[in-house]
Amino acid sequence: MTEVKFQPSTKGLSGEMEVPGDKSISHRAIMFGSMATGTTKITNFLQSDDCLHTLEAFRSLGVAIEHQESSITIYGKGIDSFKEPTVPVYFGNSGTAARLMLGLLASLPFYTVIHGDPHLTIRPMDRVIIPLKEMGASIDGRGEGSLLPLGIRGRQLKGIDYILPVKSAQVKSAILIAGLLADGVTKVTEIDTSRDHTERMLTAFGAEVHVDGLEISIQGKQKLTGTNVHVPGDISSAAFFIVAAAIVPNSTLTIKNVGLNETRTGIIDVLQQMGGNITISNEQMIGGEHFGDITVKHSHLRGIEINGKIIPRLIDEIPIIALLATQADGKTVITDAEELRVKETDRIEATVDVLTTLGAKIEPLEDGMIIHGNTNLSGGKVKSYSDHRIAMMGAIASLIAKEEVILDDDSSISVSYPNFLEDLHQLTQS
Repeated sequence: MTEVKFQPSTKGLSGEMEVPGDKSISHRAIMFGSMATGTTKITNFLQSDDCLHTLEAFRSLGVAIEHQESSITIYGKGIDSFKEPTVPVYFGNSGTAARLMLGLLASLPFYTVIHGDPHLTIRPMDRVIIPLKEMGASIDGRGEGSLLPLGIRGRQLKGIDYILPVKSAQVKSAILIAGLLADGVTKVTEIDTSRDHTERMLTAFGAEVHVDGLEISIQGKQKLTGTNVHVPGDISSAAFFIVAAAIVPNSTLTIKNVGLNETRTGIIDVLQQMGGNITISNEQMIGGEHFGDITVKHSHLRGIEINGKIIPRLIDEIPIIALLATQADGKTVITDAEELRVKETDRIEATVDVLTTLGAKIEPLEDGMIIHGNTNLSGGKVKSYSDHRIAMMGAIASLIAKEEVILDDDSSISVSYPNFLEDLHQLTQS
């Protein structure tokens, strides 16, 4: 636990930078490469705590994986080669790894125990466990089988038709992974379109996935074949510097090779709606994923309403969007974001607390928040809530604060962006 002090920025952010590989795609590349037969090579893999826990989980299942910095080689032999882990599998703070792996482990012919850090241990797993039990899964644990640690007695599952009660790509993905190994067809119907990395990557590994609007179906008993995966830059990490460039005067910043999957680009749409100066260039497609360069200039912004179908496309970016809104003319209202209450922390409570401490005028709602703009931020000591996105939001807020900002603990940042503080320091000193 390390306290960090940040000084206000004395000049604009300029130049070019790259952000680490996408966390969601890195998780899935390890999973599907391990489940596949044949060699899978992953480049620009995110070397964060969360993704490394996924890598180690598959090593504990007996998968041969070579790891050299951001390059990964997986020598896959298919799921029939998986072995029962001899010790409980640890996922740290990663809700993505725990939930997606439940879909796989429930289908394997052995017993597994999974656990996580104190924050993951209180996050709800019943949203995944309920549909998996409908498929025939045997899962039990604390909180009547809804909280980690969980024990999974793998067995042959059967396909189901399931209507998602929540807007969650993690739940959708867990069911699709289970459906890939189940008997029959599994169909998932979403409330709104959520991030579709699982569907895209399953297709890249040779599976047939059918998407018809909000309905996604997959035939069971399909085999995956190893392939090459290049992980684009994580737009959720880029979001912090996108906002920084928009709110720090005299800034012009280009972030190169960022993933532009349309299920993830809500932050770009919001900035454009607020009047932000943002452009996209050098667009390409690799492995079914869209990416390009994002250039942002300091902008005069206006408050807007953010709700409905766009929320799943920017759910992880709401804390940094709240900071953005403090610098806009008028009021910004964010609703339909109740999912924030069950992230690494209650991100509505945490965002309101951090920004209020820094002098912002912000009101919590049960499913979002109201941010009053044109606010001069002061400074002070803020809590990270052991949440990487809250910690990074506090660091970016320091750039426009009048006085020093002190973050109580920077350790959570390594969950998604291990070099964040170094990149921030380089931009502010160059």
